[in-house]
Amino acid sequence: MTEGKVFLVGAGPGDPGLITVRGKQLIDSADAVVYDALANSALLPPGARTTGRPELYYVGKRAGPKDSVTQEEINALLVKLAREGKRVVRLKGGDPFMFGRGSEEAQAMNDASIPFEVVPGITAGIAAPAYAGIPVTHRALATSVTFVTASEDPAKPSTQTNWTALAKAGGTIVLYMGVKTLGSIAETLIKAGMPPDIPAATIQWGTHPKQRTVVATLETLAI
Repeated sequence: MTEGKVFLVGAGPGDPGLITVRGKQLIDSADAVVYDALANSALLPPGARTTGRPELYYVGKRAGPKDSVTQEEINALLVKLAREGKRVVRLKGGDPFMFGRGSEEAQAMNDASIPFEVVPGITAGIAAPAYAGIPVTHRALATSVTFVTASEDPAKPSTQTNWTALAKAGGTIVLYMGVKTLGSIAETLIKAGMPPDIPAATIQWGTHPKQRTVVATLETLAI
């Protein structure tokens, strides 16, 4: 049997035109595609759902906890398919290593002695602001950018993010998955010294046709 291999492919932020050429080639030549909720289904090969080629496995986590697929189950599925001799594309929204658990899946493949390759993708933290006309860096305004998850692992005993340091560091702060905690984060940043009237924006459905952008100040954005 031919040895299988897993490709951790970044699908980009939503617009199907933003996937890399390498990523699309791998999808079209795969034996199996394991995809999540943030990967645009338009990237899947036409007719795959009816022909079963490639095999499609949806492992999204957007449904309630009752219907969610655990990370351990995803890891086990990737190992199983690869050991069957299949070329497996693990299609992940954005970039596999940007808050996408791609590093955990890479570790699992390494531990199981499964050959794997990482194919980077465009991350929403850059693409969504760009589609809204907002550069994350500007020579005269912001010479650095910090990517932060606003939804940390609940198993952690405490946050790993030093919001006080970020408030004083300058540059642009890009929050991922921050809708529920936006108000408290903004309050923390203001208390740490960030100007309440500094420009701020929130973007929903970045790079999709229904992208929505709200521009305000740090103090009023969550209102």
